Amino acid sequence: MSAPVKKNRKSVTEIRDQKNGLPISCLTAYTSLTARLLDDHVDLLLVGDSLGMVLYGMDSTLNVTLDMMIAHGKAVMRGAEKPCVIVDMPFGTYQESPQMAFRNCARVMKEVGCDGIKLEGGTEMAETVEFLTQRGVPVLGHIGLTPQSVNVFGGFKSQGKDPEEAKKIMADAQAMSDAGCFAIVIEGTVEPLARKITETIPVPTIGIGASPACDGQILVTEDISGLFSDFTPKFVKRYMELGQGIAEAARMYSEEVRAGTFPAPEHCFGVKPEKKK
Repeated sequence: MSAPVKKNRKSVTEIRDQKNGLPISCLTAYTSLTARLLDDHVDLLLVGDSLGMVLYGMDSTLNVTLDMMIAHGKAVMRGAEKPCVIVDMPFGTYQESPQMAFRNCARVMKEVGCDGIKLEGGTEMAETVEFLTQRGVPVLGHIGLTPQSVNVFGGFKSQGKDPEEAKKIMADAQAMSDAGCFAIVIEGTVEPLARKITETIPVPTIGIGASPACDGQILVTEDISGLFSDFTPKFVKRYMELGQGIAEAARMYSEEVRAGTFPAPEHCFGVKPEKKK
């Protein structure tokens, strides 16, 4: 049974209309709690397959399953009321054929109740994106450094330094735009190229390790808040260190448990508070 569609949430059309307008603020969300905390502050929430690394401790996003994305997508939808919600399609669920992609994307849209899906790829995925958008599936594109192709790239390396590489990424951007994407994520791409793409294509670009000239920006919420510390990419800015705060809270709690000072009478049922003298 699909999640109920929330009213007054930002639509993909409104995101698309922010081209050359107010920059689009985007963050990832994997849980209902995170979605509620971010609800008033962002235009778009991405249920990213990065959850495989951030929540599950995987080395990459390749082992993330469609069922995982649907479960976390439903959780985010329970907490999100205002932002546009997009769900990542995991590796192996859309590359085989447009028909396969549509079946899996339609399942996500129906079961999650999200506003659209995101998939990685450029010219090779243009036919699939056109097939999806013509059948009512809004698509957020993703070019440049595409994490699902990390083995092909030989690691998480910035893209677009080589002229031929830059030419291909530009062609990917144009192909995704022509195929009907409402916006395109540009990841790990040299700044001048990301800027040129933004100036060239008619749909919004959303940068992550790209350029301030992009029409919007996206980062992983756990990265900006200090909750994920396995590594910190160059393009991440830490706004808080909540992970250290959690560790400190755990230290204080454990000290009190071991000292026998927690729980105190005020934390127990059926215990009358001591009268003040």
